[in-house]
Amino acid sequence: MAFTKSTTGKALALTAVALLAVSLAACGSKKKSSGTGGTGNKPITIGTTDPVIALDPAGSYDNGSLQLEDNLYSFLMNVPAGKKTPEPDAAESCSFTKPTEYTCKMKSGLKFSNGDPLTAADVAFSYKRIVKINDPNGPASLIGNMTSVAAPDATTVVFTLKNANDQTWPFVLGTSAGPIVDSKIFPPDKLLTDDKVIGSGPFALASYNKNQLVQLKANSNYVGANKAKTSNITLKYYTEASNMKLDIQQGAIDIALNKLSPTDIDSLKSASGVKVLSGSGGELRYIVFDFKTMPGGNDGQKLAIRKAMAYSVDRQAIADKVFKGTYQPAYSMVPQGIADATEPFKDTYGTAPDKAKAAAALQAAGVKTPVTLNLQYTLGHYGPVSDQEYNELKRQFEASGLFKVSIQSTEYTTYSKERVKDTYPIFQLGWFPDFVDADNYLLNFLSEQNFVHVHYCDPGAKNRPCDKDGVLPLLTTEETKPGADRTTALQKLQSVLATGEMPYLPLLSGKQVAVVRSNVNGVQETLDPTYQFRFWLFSKS
Repeated sequence: MAFTKSTTGKALALTAVALLAVSLAACGSKKKSSGTGGTGNKPITIGTTDPVIALDPAGSYDNGSLQLEDNLYSFLMNVPAGKKTPEPDAAESCSFTKPTEYTCKMKSGLKFSNGDPLTAADVAFSYKRIVKINDPNGPASLIGNMTSVAAPDATTVVFTLKNANDQTWPFVLGTSAGPIVDSKIFPPDKLLTDDKVIGSGPFALASYNKNQLVQLKANSNYVGANKAKTSNITLKYYTEASNMKLDIQQGAIDIALNKLSPTDIDSLKSASGVKVLSGSGGELRYIVFDFKTMPGGNDGQKLAIRKAMAYSVDRQAIADKVFKGTYQPAYSMVPQGIADATEPFKDTYGTAPDKAKAAAALQAAGVKTPVTLNLQYTLGHYGPVSDQEYNELKRQFEASGLFKVSIQSTEYTTYSKERVKDTYPIFQLGWFPDFVDADNYLLNFLSEQNFVHVHYCDPGAKNRPCDKDGVLPLLTTEETKPGADRTTALQKLQSVLATGEMPYLPLLSGKQVAVVRSNVNGVQETLDPTYQFRFWLFSKS
């Protein structure tokens, strides 16, 4: 397929089990921002466990940094709360003017928090420096389809793309690669220190003690639609989620984000003075099959084993017993809440274990039972309860009488290296999307450039399962064709994953969860699959 896109995104670098990821839109400087534009008189303190890598967008591609960056910067395009598709933010409009040319017109009167005017030249500068700096922790891979960017005048930005009609490009403009920086402040060839960053979003930095305490003030120079409802917000960083739980319960903080355990969240539901809020999320937990090393004497037997496992899973039991309702069953590699998501695994395999159909699939392929399964998971990286999750899976598979299961765990540094060496026949992965489009859950897993490397679509190989499933033409269609053709292709791809060679078995999708004090408002509105934590919506009565 002609289309190429990075598959080395934050989903591999981050803890995909995070109960919330955050992206916010704000901008500021420690010394130069006055920040008096908010309407609320009561300050809000937010607790978080996600550390910041860098506040310079050229040097960060992680949720901890986005937690601030999306409140400290504006973007050309962004997905509003409760929506599924990008809309103009700093841009007035954006569209394809040629198949490989995407043009944005800027809104008038935009300013950075220090008073500098924000023009198209700053936008072009922002994207160019990401490519030039190419920091190993940065988001350059997200804009791999960009050949060049130019500002022919003060209000026009033109992106030239390698591949025509890239339907995901509007989403990319709202990702870690999208914050607009001040060309007068940020050096073109190196990162700016965190406490000096300048942006143009609803908030600006008031004080900065990295990964300990950060204070934000409403940006008085902000002219967009997302005016802050609260003038002063403080972020308090925790290394232990248990301490954050204690503080939200005792009222020392107003909002708790990230990595509270399912047990902690469940206990807080009955605590006085707090509310546990949830909304649709985009995180995915799934099983991966290595087509070379998984059990089965031939391709037909291996497929039969994969199908029998799909017939034997009880997703709801895992969601309830292990995750206490903070996750929900996933019947597609595209979670519910994402545009064009379907549920083909529910249609094909049902919602409850079916021993008869599992046994029939194995018998038809001549597979002797019980089948020995070696399941591998990693310690910590996908949350504190992966051991419970995989013990429950072991119980479910063995309850069918068709499988004998061994589970092993490995520390993530080793796990991430070994899983691409055919070491693990069946193993755990999680996905945390770069942007909330079905493409981000499909192209990364099905294309020749996929990051999983389990021989589903090896470049140049003969008799590839992905060719049998016909996924490559469908990927090209969904990447380049707008409207009904794209929707049809995305839905067919999801169906193929369930009814075809089935390289992955989706298990659960994470909900967005926040714990707030009872007098805090506006948090529910931001709990959606974008994982943007929009501080400008928050207020306290």
